[in-house]
Amino acid sequence: DIMKIKHFFDDPTSTLTYVVYDEGAKTGVVIDTVTDFDPASGRTGNGASDKVAGFSAERGLKIPYVLDTHAHADHFTGLPYFKERYGCKTVIGRYITGVQAVFRDIFHLGADFPVDGSQFDVLLQDGETLEAGPIRIKAIHTPGHTPACLTYQIGDALFVGDAIFMPDFGTARCDFPGGSGEVLYDSIQKLYALPDETRVFTCHDYMPGGRELRYQSTVGEQKRSNVQLNGNTTREDYVAFRKQKDAGLSLPKLILPSLQVNIRAGRLPEPEENGTSYLKIPLNRF
Repeated sequence: DIMKIKHFFDDPTSTLTYVVYDEGAKTGVVIDTVTDFDPASGRTGNGASDKVAGFSAERGLKIPYVLDTHAHADHFTGLPYFKERYGCKTVIGRYITGVQAVFRDIFHLGADFPVDGSQFDVLLQDGETLEAGPIRIKAIHTPGHTPACLTYQIGDALFVGDAIFMPDFGTARCDFPGGSGEVLYDSIQKLYALPDETRVFTCHDYMPGGRELRYQSTVGEQKRSNVQLNGNTTREDYVAFRKQKDAGLSLPKLILPSLQVNIRAGRLPEPEENGTSYLKIPLNRF
């Protein structure tokens, strides 16, 4: 049977979630999910995940795995919603442990906060594969935006997280802890070495110039026309460009709430004795 890909766009965070599924086998995986969060009220919700679950239910899909490309800085992941609903395993890159260690200290979460990745069910290394029925998922380590970023290769499709956006928007920022323009350049070269017709699915689209939503390109298109890193861009030029560009960017609005949830695989902090969970905001740290 032929692999199908269904996208969902979360407007408040400009995030794309994908269901990759095999209709014959009635099996699918979900990539880069979203839990709704309203920072003004502190309220979370499942609207975005409900849409994905509704689609999966209509098709009678089993969902053995729900995957994050990295610890997102602009939205809460929906991993726990899918784990509870489908009994699926939660998946992220092996180097999430380094991200957890950095943010455990930034948020002063204490020595007993686990930084071994144990909040997730599966930690993938570069080149490792998972099988969900006939769907075969290969992990490609593509750090640079964060040290733990993975691209998931499924058939002729790459799910690149934030490494690359649509060609008219460019590539990820590299100024988060552990980020590196040099490293991202090398990661993208790995993807550019794949056949030109390989499809590329991005995790965000910011619709520059007010154009319509776009989320799918090809390796060939990216090499021809990515505005920040095309097939002819040198490492030196890219690194210099990235340093200058990142110096002028403000932090993502939800980075501080999101990261303390996402390093916990999307679970909210343990409720305090009054039954309420609290997030911490480090003041004057950034």
